[in-house]
Amino acid sequence: MATSNSTASASQIQSSISSTPFVAAEHMNDGKRHLLLAASGSVATIKLPNIAQALSRHPNLSIRILVTQSAEKFLIGQSAEQPHLESLQSIPNVDGIYRDEDEWTSPWTRGGGILHIELRRWADMLVIAPLSANTLAKVVVGLADNLLTSVVRAWDTTGLIDPVCGKKRIIVAPAMNTAMWRHPITKQQIRVLEEDWGVDGGQDGWYEVLRPMEKELACGDIGDGAMKDWREIVDIIEQRLNLSTSAPAS
Repeated sequence: MATSNSTASASQIQSSISSTPFVAAEHMNDGKRHLLLAASGSVATIKLPNIAQALSRHPNLSIRILVTQSAEKFLIGQSAEQPHLESLQSIPNVDGIYRDEDEWTSPWTRGGGILHIELRRWADMLVIAPLSANTLAKVVVGLADNLLTSVVRAWDTTGLIDPVCGKKRIIVAPAMNTAMWRHPITKQQIRVLEEDWGVDGGQDGWYEVLRPMEKELACGDIGDGAMKDWREIVDIIEQRLNLSTSAPAS
């Protein structure tokens, strides 16, 4: 009986998430900072609930979660550490969860919103944690073949399209096998994010790369490539969004 209720509840949550078109303008004056928290296809996606839960203690923060199809496979209720994606909607401050299929839920008509543009307008910052090797490659060459990469491709890199907000940052936390991280292609791609498009490269940059750490990976290999500790990622998000670290826990 409990399993049935849980399934029904998850279905109702997903229905409520997807049924109402999201319009950024309706939320721009809510007095909150807006975090678009995304995950792409890496085992480190299992840390997404930890990040969202830790940030829920900030009453002035609104979080919208975006996952790729591959990322969602790590959050289908396998264990307490890997709950159903829909269950994250119950975390305080999580105000929406989005998948690829939410982009075009019905035939588009003139004047209708486009989800990846609305999410870009809404967000004060985009955090992709984890950033998989595949999504890293897509981002660097400009592919926009899913909701996440469409948001990234439509990001206002000049700060002139959404002038009220100014230039907004994208923070990425790469996570992949050690051999993949050390591959020459990965080095080239990270160099683009850090040096050509990075915030450390001057005022023109908008990317901040949180480099992986060294540990035993889920595959059993030992080396660098593991996503930066989720607690450190939370600290960086709080700093970049000027969130008070003394906010009471929910």
